Amino acid sequence: MLKIWITGSTGQIGTAINEILNPLGYEVFDTDHEVLDITDLDEVLNFCKSNRPQVIINCAGIANEKECRDNPELAYKVNALGARNVAIAAFKINAKLVQISTDDVFDGKSDSPITEFDKTNPISEYGKSKECGENFVKEFAPKHFIIRSSWVYGEGQNFVTYILDKAKRGEALNISRDQSSSPTSAKELARFILYIINTNEYGTYHFTCGGRCSRIDFAKEILKQAGLDNTIVHEVHKSDSEYSMNHPTYAVLDNFIIRIENKYKAKSWQDALQEYIKESK
Repeated sequence: MLKIWITGSTGQIGTAINEILNPLGYEVFDTDHEVLDITDLDEVLNFCKSNRPQVIINCAGIANEKECRDNPELAYKVNALGARNVAIAAFKINAKLVQISTDDVFDGKSDSPITEFDKTNPISEYGKSKECGENFVKEFAPKHFIIRSSWVYGEGQNFVTYILDKAKRGEALNISRDQSSSPTSAKELARFILYIINTNEYGTYHFTCGGRCSRIDFAKEILKQAGLDNTIVHEVHKSDSEYSMNHPTYAVLDNFIIRIENKYKAKSWQDALQEYIKESK
């Protein structure tokens, strides 16, 4: 029986992974910051020594850009040094490590989909701290999968719930046109993680749902699928957007390695959204 440790297990991605793994009979160790502090190397090493997971999935991190900007020391402590500690532990017990990363390691200035081989250039404290985490994982854990995704939504507060909550209250929305990405459900990301951990194809991957759209088109599709498309939506510049002003302008990741190897295919972002909304009702 495969033993899997999920850090940050109560977040959107950790929750989705547990939902996927639950019926499959894996032995899963779930921890969040209240149970285990990944910034404490001794604590991480002792946990791994006691439980001997064969796979570690590091979902722990501080993803709120404003929080990272206001408290960069905490951002680097969790997103960079926390990843370093988990990587060191994974190496010591010969475990595979999945490190969850983000499109924010790029600067958002590209005009074409970004591959795993394009140069990173983070401009936010969040992106910089996540890039440092990636580098530590590459340095200390040879058996690693770094997975970058974008516009992820799952259980909890996210862009989809934000749109639906505002619409149900009858409020108009101010959403940006000048942002593009591939909305990705945490459940689709979890399915890919389950696939990749059963391989030895280590390295850095981009994984998003198929297709791409602007932020405002994403909002309109959410409203359409939820039967709330009579909601007023104003098109604004991202600096005037209520939700996404601190996120990159262009965040379209190309699932390049997955695509050229032709071994795994993600759902379209529309189909994944439909599944999410149906299950959320």
